[in-house]
Amino acid sequence: MTDHALRLLRQSRSAAELAAFPFDFDLDRADHGEEVRLASGGELTPVAGDGTGGTFFVCADGSVLYAGSEGSAGIIGSSADEALEIVIGLPGWHDYLDLSPADGTEKILARIAETEQEMREDSDIDAERAELRGALGLPERSPVELIGLLHKALLRTEPDFLLLNAEEGGAYELLDRQPRPPLWEPVLARGRADLAVLRAGDGPVAWDEVARDPLRRRLALRAAQFDRADGDLGLLRHLVRYEAESSMTDELRLGAVLVGLQGLAEDLPLLHEVRDTDFDTACGLSELPGSGAMGAELRQWALDMDASMFGTDPSDEPLFTWTELARDQGMTELARVALIRLLDEVELGLYQLGRPGKSPEALDTSPLRALSHEFQGLGDRFQALRAQRLLAGLPDTAWARVSARLTQARLERELGQLPQATATLAALRAILTDPRDTSLRLWHGVNLGRYITEEHYALTRALADADLPEEARALLASADAILGELSGNAATGVRELAEETAERVRDLG
Repeated sequence: MTDHALRLLRQSRSAAELAAFPFDFDLDRADHGEEVRLASGGELTPVAGDGTGGTFFVCADGSVLYAGSEGSAGIIGSSADEALEIVIGLPGWHDYLDLSPADGTEKILARIAETEQEMREDSDIDAERAELRGALGLPERSPVELIGLLHKALLRTEPDFLLLNAEEGGAYELLDRQPRPPLWEPVLARGRADLAVLRAGDGPVAWDEVARDPLRRRLALRAAQFDRADGDLGLLRHLVRYEAESSMTDELRLGAVLVGLQGLAEDLPLLHEVRDTDFDTACGLSELPGSGAMGAELRQWALDMDASMFGTDPSDEPLFTWTELARDQGMTELARVALIRLLDEVELGLYQLGRPGKSPEALDTSPLRALSHEFQGLGDRFQALRAQRLLAGLPDTAWARVSARLTQARLERELGQLPQATATLAALRAILTDPRDTSLRLWHGVNLGRYITEEHYALTRALADADLPEEARALLASADAILGELSGNAATGVRELAEETAERVRDLG
């Protein structure tokens, strides 16, 4: 498909007027009104709008994204020509977003006939459709075929075409409500395939290809978590032995549980060997029954761990399990979409907590910490900073507030938001001087003090590089003052950086 029809539309005023009414594809309404961007970073070019304030954008691959004025968006065509076919052939397409080929010809035609009968009261829709199709060289497709194209296009919206408010970072809702597979399905597909290979393999040698690959091994263990079979004990033992090479992981604990569920005392030596791999595994599997335990005791341990941490329903697994595995498989946009949607929910929850009668202390802040960490893992500093700013504004101990501000300032600096980073560090210093919270009484002699000082010097250097001498000198003075409060090794590790930064600021003249 191409943009041939769109180019013809731009060249013909009469065709453009006909497209604007009655087909509501108006080349003169291409201004969306707010800055938007794709979460994936792809190119967006506005080409037309409609009477409701919605906008049609052409994406880098030629797909057309429609963004409504009330915060919903979706792909409506794989190309500009296909999108024009749909809006011309289905002028009531907004009312058909819930339809799919599975609804059948009779239902689809009845719905379209009802909508277009109302349109005929204001225009000769059939003649005008034929005229515009002819002017743009578009084929005459049946309404059922066009519904199929629209349905297929809508399902492509996520993950690659998630639309964001460019300034605030919140996501537009999906234009349609068609069912999609849960995140865990595509993430777990490789693991399911490998589990089938392992089950068909003939012993340890055949299993080694999967077992020696850390990612494939983790995915296979996750697949085994949700598809348990009595004959898996041998391959599970093999995977667990190899997984210990990665030290303490959730999948190592999972593998130990799956082995332990068999209730065989003969597996205790293996599990103890795995537990004793290093300090972390010894801590993580510290509650394993002792070497003299019976099989029933091992099974009870596994049952308790399974009930509290794992289970057999993938939809009960924490979202971060799937986003981490998606990221590790290169499914970056799948992970990004899920995390942005969760951040939107958390932000809405914070807004609701801000209403009278609501208590901020009731909010669990751990999702925000995890979100900031996960976005940084994806390289998405913009969304990480969004999560971090929300986190930094929540009531907590002074230590936690300082730590949150420190990360916020670093992200602002890395994004080039130097005035904001400077203000964030000023807020951090104010917390340090507040005597009401004793959680910070030891900050001078521990790593937190060193990290605070290092960030002050890093931002000072960034201000100098941005040719902001007054701001650099002011922050250098603050950095030197903090360095003077550090003690022991915390100060020693920063002195070289302090000298290099001071020299850079002196070079400003």
